[in-house]
Amino acid sequence: MNRPRRTGDEGRPLLRKPARASLTRWQRHLTADVHRDWADIVLLLCYAITGLLDSSATSVWGAFVSMQTGNTVYIGLGFAAPDESTRWLKSLLSLVSFCIGSFLFSRFHRLFGPKHRWVLCASFTAQAAFTVAAAPIVAAFPTPDKEDVGWYVLVPIALVAFQSCGQAVTSRALEYNSLTSVVLTSIYCDLFSDVDIFAARNVERNRRMAAPLLLLLGAFVGGLFAHSPLGVAGALWTAAVLKLAVAFVWLLWPADTDTGMADAGPR
Repeated sequence: MNRPRRTGDEGRPLLRKPARASLTRWQRHLTADVHRDWADIVLLLCYAITGLLDSSATSVWGAFVSMQTGNTVYIGLGFAAPDESTRWLKSLLSLVSFCIGSFLFSRFHRLFGPKHRWVLCASFTAQAAFTVAAAPIVAAFPTPDKEDVGWYVLVPIALVAFQSCGQAVTSRALEYNSLTSVVLTSIYCDLFSDVDIFAARNVERNRRMAAPLLLLLGAFVGGLFAHSPLGVAGALWTAAVLKLAVAFVWLLWPADTDTGMADAGPR
């Protein structure tokens, strides 16, 4: 007697359905927009990373790799007296690299979704990768003179400056435009001109106070690295680990289930 033939789902392994459902949930998780509530805390952490990188970079190379206002001043001074120092050349390279990075990172966010979870994770993972790429070059060569413009100085500057803009682009993507992590002057102005600066509850004031304090903390740690045997390489590795930690945070961050929800209340 012939057995009846199983048709449709009856002949398929039962394990495929849970695996497919799990994959679908994972894809939905990665493509979801992250929620803006409390995301400013992550952006404030980026100020500490900026301070860490810029303080160690200026201590050893004489140029910023994140905050481009100082580099613009150095470039202007270099144009006025190009033979007095090579600092302006490194500042120019840093500025150009930062601008190219801003062009590419911003278009990456616009193309795939500014607040998509996987986009934010990929952005900070890429930032960490560029920072890691610079670290072995710095570690392989002795601390150069500030006037040195060898490739082992210029390449790390270009790599680190290129990735630094990713933090500022993220602040735009999450609509926290004031928390770029590369500008403090406007924050100081807004902080001390705030009519409610002494109010018990003031979210914007709290952010503006935290930003310079965290950058100062990062600058302090970066200065310690620059004057230690670890040098700039130690600061680069630390920054890379912090950026990977941020990428992991975005992976676990709550999804935005209601895009119309307002920003978090006062804290």
